[in-house]
Amino acid sequence: MRFLLVITSPLWLFAQEPVPDFKPGSKPITTIRKVAERDGIVVEFTMHQADPAKVSQPFQQGDDVLFTFNITDKATGSPLSNAYPAGWLARRNPEDIKDPDICYKKVETFVSGSLFSRSELDLNVYYVVTLNQDSTLSVVDPLFGFGSSKLLALVELESPGYDWAMDANSERLWVSMPDAGKIAAVETRTWKVIASVAVGKAPGRTALQPDGHYLWVTDRNSGQVTALVAETLETAARLDTGAGPHDLAFNDDNSRVFITNQGADTTSVIDIRKLEKLADLPTGKQPVSVAWSQKAGAVYVSHAGDGAVVSIDGAEPVIRNRLALEPGLGQISFAPGHRHGFIVNPDKNTIHILDIVSNRIVQTGDMESRPDQISYTDNLAYVRQQGSETVWMVPLEGLGKEGAPLSVIDFPGGQHPPGKTNFPTPAAGIVQAPGASAVLVANPLDQSIYFYMEGMAAPMGNFSNYGKQPRALKVIDRSLREKRPGAYQTVGTLREWGPHDMVFFMDSPRTVFCFAVNIEENPVEKAKRLAQVQITPGRLSETPVPGRPLTLSFQLKRLGQTLDGLEDVTILYSLTPGIWHQRKSATSRGNGVYTAEFTPPEPGIYYAYLACPSLGIGFNNPHYASMRVMPAETPAKSGE
Repeated sequence: MRFLLVITSPLWLFAQEPVPDFKPGSKPITTIRKVAERDGIVVEFTMHQADPAKVSQPFQQGDDVLFTFNITDKATGSPLSNAYPAGWLARRNPEDIKDPDICYKKVETFVSGSLFSRSELDLNVYYVVTLNQDSTLSVVDPLFGFGSSKLLALVELESPGYDWAMDANSERLWVSMPDAGKIAAVETRTWKVIASVAVGKAPGRTALQPDGHYLWVTDRNSGQVTALVAETLETAARLDTGAGPHDLAFNDDNSRVFITNQGADTTSVIDIRKLEKLADLPTGKQPVSVAWSQKAGAVYVSHAGDGAVVSIDGAEPVIRNRLALEPGLGQISFAPGHRHGFIVNPDKNTIHILDIVSNRIVQTGDMESRPDQISYTDNLAYVRQQGSETVWMVPLEGLGKEGAPLSVIDFPGGQHPPGKTNFPTPAAGIVQAPGASAVLVANPLDQSIYFYMEGMAAPMGNFSNYGKQPRALKVIDRSLREKRPGAYQTVGTLREWGPHDMVFFMDSPRTVFCFAVNIEENPVEKAKRLAQVQITPGRLSETPVPGRPLTLSFQLKRLGQTLDGLEDVTILYSLTPGIWHQRKSATSRGNGVYTAEFTPPEPGIYYAYLACPSLGIGFNNPHYASMRVMPAETPAKSGE
């Protein structure tokens, strides 16, 4: 059990008076709007129920809530774009109002990212979803500088997934399952499979068209492609193309989908609006990959059999141009800007750079061992390999200078090759990390995900996938994102009831605010709580200072009865920021009271975590205690 304890003076600090904006029994607030201004920066904070059915209901624990920060310049009224604000929802204590610096201290605590100083709701997080070698998806929260991770969910599928697609808001994920002959729809708020429908014999490549209306699924064992209504998974059309395997790409106005048919040596062009096939174009031997270039207004198809690179008009089903390269070509994709295409050749260990303006290969580079997949950030192209642990990087600045050597740098992507797996998938194994010039690298044989920050010689760290082989990655970004100029939003789930602070922080210009928020207790959770153990802290006899023993006392009750004689009550103390921590056994003193002595080694903020295995209470309980230890030479005065 963790509970909040702020020690700033010898006074008992758990007086039960309500804090501002928290009046039990008052009329529920269904929308919260607060405005604060400092040094010419105006921040408007609002909260709304995310579920339209709850729009007139009070905020309760368990509710999904839309958080919005509108940031403007007071002098001009102009919105502040690219501000990258941060926000945390943290429990408010009665004594917080007595400390004028409490908001700054909370920001310092949360920014430190310590294991023992997490807020109840972090608005700056993202989750990593892995497509595993077995019939599961892992949902992982990378924690504390990527030194560890937390498994949030394990989604069970009917058979191993082959490919997947996700909507623009990261609310729903669709996974093809060839062995089951089905597509699964996964709700990313609950991580539940909400639908599973049969699609052909062996559904393979899966892609959502740009407007999100149709989900397109190819069949690995036949020449069939299916258009499903993404929301309901109802079949809108089933069309014959040619023998697979297949790849597919869309133009940018949702009017065409292009599908390669490797076994038929053709590329099919389908009219999305009419759901009709327009043509099967003979593009070359074994077309394996197709990619859309917005700048060219065309798709480009690479062929493994004859080494051709063919462009097809984005509006009319006609071939524009054809380039002859060497056989063995693999993936083709376009860098940001859509002018330069990257084409890998795993058989020849090469990578080609296509300039769509001149329609020529302008650069070629040698790779190490079977390059198979390209991913991008704003600055770099990342080349994954099947036969080497080295990940190659190609700077995008200066790319495309005809005849110039291809500039490459590298870093180790693990102990084993990231592209090596017995369960291949066309889904991306390297993806960009949100809000950073960094990537996440899935390494199946290492059973880990590596975090690489651009400019470093090696990954900054890695985190576990809990014994699963991650073949591909997707990122669920729940952090604050700019939806319109100066307006930053995200949706989060309220976890605890009672008075809280929404802690706002912006680094440039440096801005810190705390907005008072009240969350009501969910009636169902209240019934559960009354049956749980209640922990009440005791009085402190003196101000905590470094080197001086301090005795903390706690009373344990359940259903009004004190709990005595427990021999496994333990307190874990931790200094933040930092790595110092200490465990102490608590002694039963009668009347449900347990005491433990603690000697703080230095000034700072300490967190206390209480555990009692026999009562089912662990250190991971959402309640915690914190105490501020004053320097020995300047102890706090009584009454401060």
